[in-house]
Amino acid sequence: DYRLAPEHPYPAAAQDACRAALWVQQNAARYGADPSRLVVAGESAGANLALAVTVAASYRRPEPWAAAVFDAGVRPVLTFPACGMLQVTDPGRFIRRKPGMSRFVQSRLQEVEGGYLRGVHPGPGSLADPLCVLETAGPPERPLPPMFAPCGTADPLLDDTRRLGAALDRLGVPHEVRYYPGEVHAFHALYFREAARRCWRDHSAFWDRFPP
Repeated sequence: DYRLAPEHPYPAAAQDACRAALWVQQNAARYGADPSRLVVAGESAGANLALAVTVAASYRRPEPWAAAVFDAGVRPVLTFPACGMLQVTDPGRFIRRKPGMSRFVQSRLQEVEGGYLRGVHPGPGSLADPLCVLETAGPPERPLPPMFAPCGTADPLLDDTRRLGAALDRLGVPHEVRYYPGEVHAFHALYFREAARRCWRDHSAFWDRFPP
C-alpha cells in the first residue's frame, strides 16, 4: 500500500511506488521470483504511479528516490497503465476538451490536483506528470518497455491515454492503446460485463506478443 493524498501529498505515493520497485529488485530472488521479469501495472491513480516508476527506470532523474530505481538497474519488461490520470497538474484541460462535462466530474478532477499536490506545484518535468515527461523527453538512457494502455471512450480521463499513445509513437516504444466504445472509467473492473472480459483478453494477448 502506498501513502494516500491528501494526508500524504506528492511525492509520497511516487516515492513509495519507486521504493516498492527497488525492494522487488533487491529481494525477489529470496522468494523464488525473477526480478528481470518485472511487470508494472496500475489503474487510474495507480497508472500514474506505474508510469512514474517506468520513467524512473529508463531516465536518470534528479529525485533521489527515483534515481535509486535507475541506479539499482530496475528494468520493467512490460508496463500496463490503465485509464490513467497521467498528468495531475492542469485538470482543467479535461474540461476544456469536453465543456459539457458534469459539475460532479469537474469537481472530482479538481480535487485530485488539490489533494495530491496540496497547492504546491512541483515544477515542470516532475513525476507527478509522467506523461509530460514522455512528451518532452529525448531518447531514454535505457529502453522503455512495451506498454498496453486500455481506456473506455466515455472515461473523462480518455485524453491522457490518447496523449500517451502519441508520446510512445514519437519515442518508438512498442505499445498498444486500446479503446473500448462507450465504456466508463475503470470499466475493466466490472468483470460481469463483456467489455471488461474483452479488455482482459486483450491484456493477455499483449503478454503473448511480449512475454516477460
